[in-house]
Amino acid sequence: MNTDYQQFLFPYAYNILGSADNALDAIQNVLLKYISLSEKKEIRDERNYLIRSVINEAINIKNHNKRYVQRDDIWLPEPIATEHADQEVYLKDILSYSLLVLLEKLNAQERAVFILRESFDYSHKEIADVLSINIENSRKLLSRSKKKLYKMSSDIDRPISPGRIEGSTQLDQYIEAIRSRNIARIEKLLRDDIVFYADGGTKLKVAKKKCIGATDVSNLLVFVYENFQIHYRITIGEVNHQPALWYYAGDDLKSCQVFEISPQDGKIIQINSIIDPDKLSRNIIHQYF
Repeated sequence: MNTDYQQFLFPYAYNILGSADNALDAIQNVLLKYISLSEKKEIRDERNYLIRSVINEAINIKNHNKRYVQRDDIWLPEPIATEHADQEVYLKDILSYSLLVLLEKLNAQERAVFILRESFDYSHKEIADVLSINIENSRKLLSRSKKKLYKMSSDIDRPISPGRIEGSTQLDQYIEAIRSRNIARIEKLLRDDIVFYADGGTKLKVAKKKCIGATDVSNLLVFVYENFQIHYRITIGEVNHQPALWYYAGDDLKSCQVFEISPQDGKIIQINSIIDPDKLSRNIIHQYF
C-alpha cells in the first residue's frame, strides 16, 4: 500500500471514525477497490476520487459500528500523538480530542458534513458532490450538527484544527498534586464543572465512566492514582493537539489522559482517560506508516 496515500487520506477517515485501526481499514478497502478498477482513465482527479471514496467508506463503517455501542456507554476516540505535527503535515488535520468526543453524538453523515466544512473548508457544493446529496441538504446537515454541538456544550469555542495547546505548567502542577494526594490542591487546578470520562473498552473495568464537578473528580483522581497508577512512570505528551499524560509500567503503556485546559484561566475543563488496551497498543502515529 502506498504510504503517501495512507497519510493524506488518514485524517479524513480518522476524524469520522475516531479509530486509527478502522481508518486504516477504510483506506485499505478503498485502495484495493481502486487498484482493481479496469477503467481508471475515466477518473480525472485521482486524489479527490480517493478522498470521496474514503469518506463514504468511513461513514459506512461508522454506521455499522454504532449498532454495537450502548447508549449509556462511554466510548472515547483512539489517541493520536501529535508532537510531530510540524514535520508531518497530515497530522495538522487531526481534530482536537475534545471536539472528537463531542462529535460522537452526531450521526455519521452530520459528522462528515461538519468535518468537511469546518475543518477542511469544503464548499457546500463540494460536500454535496462527495456525499451524493444536494447543496440544501448539506446546509441543513451542517446547521443540525452545530445545533446539537451547542446544545451539548456551552463551551463550544473549541478549536477545530488547533495549533499546539500549551499545558505543560498545569500538568506539572497536576502531577505533583496527584502524587501528594492533595485533594484541595487538585481542586484548585480544576474548573468547578469539570467533566471526567473513562473508557476501558471491553477488556477492562473502570472505577467510574463519567464524573462531574471539581470535588467528585478530585476524589476520583486520587482513588485511581492510589489503586492503579501509583507505580507507573508518568510522561507529558500531546494527543490530538492537546496536553496529555502517558502512564507506563516499564515500556508498556497502561493509560493515557487527555486534558482540555481553558485558555482564559488555565483551569482543566475536561479529562479523558483512555485505558482500553486496544486503543493504547500503538500510541505513536508513525507506527502506522
